[in-house]
Amino acid sequence: MARPGPEFRKLVRHPALPASQMWRGMRIGLLGGSFNPAHEGHLFISYLALRRLRLDEVWWLVSPQNPLKSNADMAAMQARIDRACQVARHPRIRVMALEGRMGTRYTADTLKALKPRLADSKFIWLMGADAFLDLPRWEHWQRIFHAAPVAVFGRPSYSLRVTAAKAAFRFAGRRVRESDAGGLLERKLPAWVFFRSIRHPASATRIRQEFAARGRRWDE
Repeated sequence: MARPGPEFRKLVRHPALPASQMWRGMRIGLLGGSFNPAHEGHLFISYLALRRLRLDEVWWLVSPQNPLKSNADMAAMQARIDRACQVARHPRIRVMALEGRMGTRYTADTLKALKPRLADSKFIWLMGADAFLDLPRWEHWQRIFHAAPVAVFGRPSYSLRVTAAKAAFRFAGRRVRESDAGGLLERKLPAWVFFRSIRHPASATRIRQEFAARGRRWDE
């Protein structure tokens, strides 16, 4: 895989936390994940979030290791960051390694650490329909809804099950209509929205499988 040049690497922020003055009053979407590898689906979700949720920026939080996933085929952190920088070709999308620097492992803890330090900013947690279905397996998953609004994005073969998911039932009365998604950050928590009909077929699992079928890894 080609290494990104300076124009991509400058998007990656490695301090324990960015200076709060930089983000004062900003509306930020947080898209966490392994990014193993990052792909056009992540970019598609980010574009949609910027537009429909009226965000100023989207941060890709590259996780050191997803507690629910095996590390057997997990690429090195730097390789995943480099790939994410290549894919995130937009001035309002930032690739971040905050969880590794803050020492947080779970999303609930990451949000808890970010909120007081960036108190003048507003956050929305972004996630795909596949992750939403798996949410009850996450540590302290209900705290996520009380820490930030949640935006769920449709994924092929997963979207039809979202409304029947445990998290959807738990917070059924707090769901916001797609047409009102632009005001999600102004809603009293918990609040969440599901972008049902807009999907992208890209899949990190499929990308890894395609490389494996050729006897390779995507990060080679």
